[in-house]
Amino acid sequence: MNFLWPWLLLFLLIIPLSIAIYIWMLRRRRKFAVRYSSLSLIREALPKSARWRQHLPFALFLLGLTSLIFAQARPVAEVDVPLSRTTIILALDVSRSMCATDVDPNRLAVAQDAALAFVEAQADGTQIGLVAFAGFAELIVPPTNDKDVLLDAIANLTTSFGTAIGSATLKSIDAISEINTAVPPSGLNLQEENPTSEVIETYQPDIIVLLTDGANSQGPRPLDAAQQAADRLVRVYTIGFGTDEIPEMVCSQAQLGGDAVNRGFGGGFGGSFGGFGGGGNFRRFLVIDEETLQGVADLTGGEYYRAESADQLLEVFQELPTQIILQKEAIEISVFFVIAAVVLAGTAVFLSLKWRRYP
Repeated sequence: MNFLWPWLLLFLLIIPLSIAIYIWMLRRRRKFAVRYSSLSLIREALPKSARWRQHLPFALFLLGLTSLIFAQARPVAEVDVPLSRTTIILALDVSRSMCATDVDPNRLAVAQDAALAFVEAQADGTQIGLVAFAGFAELIVPPTNDKDVLLDAIANLTTSFGTAIGSATLKSIDAISEINTAVPPSGLNLQEENPTSEVIETYQPDIIVLLTDGANSQGPRPLDAAQQAADRLVRVYTIGFGTDEIPEMVCSQAQLGGDAVNRGFGGGFGGSFGGFGGGGNFRRFLVIDEETLQGVADLTGGEYYRAESADQLLEVFQELPTQIILQKEAIEISVFFVIAAVVLAGTAVFLSLKWRRYP
């Protein structure tokens, strides 16, 4: 425990001074007391509790005064609290492989349900943003504490082709920089000014949660983008979702969107996965690149999770808040000392009136 105004503790000198005055007054009063022929008989007649009852109210009063002085010095204690300035960016993969049915009904639907539950579980005031990425990354919802906007956006995500993990990381960094001026936008080389070896104890409260079911197919390399996050002291928590199987892919009409020409995050399924090359080359982009996702998490001070079912993914999202937004913060606890002072002083007055005796 520390004090914001420690110099006020000098008033504690009043306590020994009060004790000295109290003792002096007791001795002075004894000089004018009536002398009895047999003092021992008087003492035996008095209850054994008479002495401590005589002094207890004064002792309680001094304790109350001490507590009040501590309160005036404004004591503070470090506790774990959710930081209201935390910004969480959810970067969700909406590539066509998220239509895989190895998780019923498909990966995207399960990921949406987990993300919805995560948003609803956050404390009011927590800023959350949404980035969707396939062949490119787009900021769907800038950081906001309006849960209704976030829930609506997550529920209406549609799919497209490609997986740009690096682009999603950079887009998330830029979204955070709009809220936190201590985080420069992506594209600036900060390594010389802010070496990553110093990151461990100085992380920003803002984090990125990136979920994908495949491997990067285009855009910046994920580790290069992760380096920019590390330079800005922003942690990236990565989630690899899905099994190692390549099952049938079935998107609902809502997940496909209304565009059959494949524009934006809508687009029709089409007959081929253009841009990936042949079947074997395409297949490697459907397998989770755990090595890269682990590398991204390690580089930025985050953590990598693997989820192969709806229950596992929900459990991962449930674990995130306690690891991310609870941080040490100094909280003033003067009010507790004031309450203690009032209780002690009040008890002293009550007992003094009830047990009033003169030495």
